[in-house]
Amino acid sequence: MRILSTPIPDLTVAETLAVNDDRGSFLRLYCEQVLSAVIGDRKIAQINHSQTKNPGVIRGMHFQTPPHSEMKLVRCIKGRVWDVAVDLRFGSSTFLKWHGLELSPENKFMIIIPEGFAHGFQSLEPESELIYLHTSAYHSEAEVSIHHADPRLNIRWPLPVTGFSPKDAQARFIDSNFRGLIL
Repeated sequence: MRILSTPIPDLTVAETLAVNDDRGSFLRLYCEQVLSAVIGDRKIAQINHSQTKNPGVIRGMHFQTPPHSEMKLVRCIKGRVWDVAVDLRFGSSTFLKWHGLELSPENKFMIIIPEGFAHGFQSLEPESELIYLHTSAYHSEAEVSIHHADPRLNIRWPLPVTGFSPKDAQARFIDSNFRGLIL
């Protein structure tokens, strides 16, 4: 496993190398020793799994506000997704910039999204599945959603949007007075 940087400071990707032989393969999904350079002394508080049935469906853009902000480590274990993180940190040089990348079992990437970022993804294949590791438990009162089509973000989704949840349909656009999350 090695850590790769992205154009947005503190947003990283773990590239995982599989060991393959005639029996199949072995893949380390999480290694505290290697990831400690990125996650520091944070602990994994919750692990979630999502399955998205149809291509084009978007889940997100979600985040939790302080004091329940969370780091997310996201990996695709089946299918393919276009995964996006948006920098919402107050004072950041990349405020409201987004970075997207494809996650799949084939490329074995895991995106590591720090506190202060919104996260979402679009399913590129039927029956796509993600595993999320969170450094904070879910707190419904701290959850916020930004609309996936917010013109201030101008996220370029690879497929036409075929669906999203009723909650995500009601997500708001970023207010012009929003200056960022103070962590």
